Amino acid sequence: MRLAQDFIAHPAPGGPVTCARPCTVDTMVDDPVNAVLGSSSDREEDSMAAAARDAAQGALRAAILRGDMPPGHRLVEAELAERTGVNRSSVRSAIDALIADGLVERIPNRGARVRVVTVEEAVATTECRMVLEGLLARKAAERVTGEQVVQLRAQLHVMGDAVGAGDLLKYSDLISQLHGLVRDAARHPVAAGLVDRLQAQVVRHQFQLSLRPGRPQVSLRELTAVVDAIAAGDPDRAEAATVDHFRSVIAALSEPTRTPGGPA
Repeated sequence: MRLAQDFIAHPAPGGPVTCARPCTVDTMVDDPVNAVLGSSSDREEDSMAAAARDAAQGALRAAILRGDMPPGHRLVEAELAERTGVNRSSVRSAIDALIADGLVERIPNRGARVRVVTVEEAVATTECRMVLEGLLARKAAERVTGEQVVQLRAQLHVMGDAVGAGDLLKYSDLISQLHGLVRDAARHPVAAGLVDRLQAQVVRHQFQLSLRPGRPQVSLRELTAVVDAIAAGDPDRAEAATVDHFRSVIAALSEPTRTPGGPA
């Protein structure tokens, strides 16, 4: 919007103020209807840009977590724009968001790539996650409803079936769903959000654990103890069982392995 001063000629010293063109209301201020419509249009464009960025970010995150884009995979904006169906600006914004989440890194003069996380970093990250997951389990034991207990028990049953069938890919998804159910019961969005970010950074390392002989059975037994404590409404036991589970994960991560695989 142009200011009235834009239309007022600078007067000579001591002279009268004059307008560069007739100083009517129409010349002093731009059409208010157009101004409102323009503002609305800008908001709509911003909303569409945010939606495109979020869509690209979600697609890239999912591809990284699934392993479609392994550590070190180079992220080319033009290719990703075609893959996700958004423009390059949205892809660039999505990459910046994933960098903030620790999933992607930008290498000087080489562009962005999926971040390579060392075992040492994965262990340190899981140590932090252990504390937060313990808090979530404690809150879940304090706040869980009868309906949520039924959901947790049902989830364990399906997980047991997947382990018995040797379906480790399905078991991977089921573990993530179980953690999600615990977070829902905890009703602690701050801790849940922090855990999501930490988990995303080390998921590939944890995927390598379950193909080790006996690891799925160990994981299922530990998670069953967590659910039992939550269902019993015992916050201390729920937190302790969760900490025990993640200590087991940390110990397994620290052991050398040559076998890629499923979830922790």
